Amino acid sequence: MKIAYLVNTYPRASHTFIRREIAALERLGHSVLRLSMRSDRAALKDAADLAEDRRTEHVLEMGGRRLVASALGWMVARPGQALAALRLALACGARGAAGVPGTGGRLRHVIYWLEAAHVARRCKDQGISHLHAHFGTNSATVALLARQMGGPEYSFTTHGPEEFDAPHALALGDKIAGAKAVVAISSYGRSQLCRWTPPDNWGKIAVVHCGIEPGAFATPSPLPEGGPHLVAIGRLAGQKGFGLLIEAMALAAPTLPDLHLTLVGDGELRGQIEGAIARAGLGTRIHLAGWQDEAGVKQALAKATALILPSFAEGLPVVVMEAMAAGRPVIATSIAGVPELVTPEVGWLVPAGDAATLADAIAKLAATPRDTLQAMGLAARKRVFARHDIDQEARKLAALFGDTP
Repeated sequence: MKIAYLVNTYPRASHTFIRREIAALERLGHSVLRLSMRSDRAALKDAADLAEDRRTEHVLEMGGRRLVASALGWMVARPGQALAALRLALACGARGAAGVPGTGGRLRHVIYWLEAAHVARRCKDQGISHLHAHFGTNSATVALLARQMGGPEYSFTTHGPEEFDAPHALALGDKIAGAKAVVAISSYGRSQLCRWTPPDNWGKIAVVHCGIEPGAFATPSPLPEGGPHLVAIGRLAGQKGFGLLIEAMALAAPTLPDLHLTLVGDGELRGQIEGAIARAGLGTRIHLAGWQDEAGVKQALAKATALILPSFAEGLPVVVMEAMAAGRPVIATSIAGVPELVTPEVGWLVPAGDAATLADAIAKLAATPRDTLQAMGLAARKRVFARHDIDQEARKLAALFGDTP
């Protein structure tokens, strides 16, 4: 098959799972055209991300005049479809909510309409038989409008929590109705999509996990001595719950003199988190490692006893998969798709928003014998390899796109 992948901003450092997915489809023999509205080039540091950026067509880099000319050239030959798509764009724009990613007002949706016409044209020029968008936000809007204007059949992957926070503003029902297939990355995610579309459409909503490459995770490093040494990985943003983790560390630290945490990531709340660490007197216990590339993340996991995920809202974090593949137990909040992967055999689940219970889980980890922790790590590897092998998941995707095995 000749497939197009559409992502609003691609690649990003946090989108390695998309890059792995595309590579797996290409290993299956499919041709993939990478389309994105814009690049995050200035923020990219990983060589693999920079190489992916060079392989990607960034629509807005062609300039406004060329984009409009391309779009109008497509629309002139399809005036009825273009007008119908414009009406749909305006209707979606009227539902948009300020501050919600991928929504906005009618003017923004007119821009999506122009982008969609260009995307439809590029798909036609390249002989694309299927268009797949990642995230149910503006990339899925463009895919929907492109289809309305004679573009290829489309599907899209929803991740959460953004899509589930604003289903009406994102017109999720319209996008599901128009799609050939819709992908959720967990059963929980599928349940949320089923809320916003009639039962007649439920059959087109499938679960396909984000994946890892098992071959990239060799025999796990031995667990570090002492500790426990925890690692938390993610963007320093409100939904990740790192402020609560600092509270839990403060509660656990008095009885665990060797407890340490490495926090990998960066973001808008870095200053706030630094202040919370200072106020809790945990400057010698918590290390802010900043953003790390894939090699840096693997190194941080190798030095850790366990991953800790204190999130308030999630989809199903890839970092949990990577930690389990690295042979590390997991402490995580019991939200969204996380309990589908993290079971008592591989870690501890706690209620979201409860610092005391999170501290108790840290204490349980510290009291668990080293041999037991190692066995949990091996069970974690077995579980994640069985459920999240990217080549296996890519075959599921290709079947949804229309590939005949």
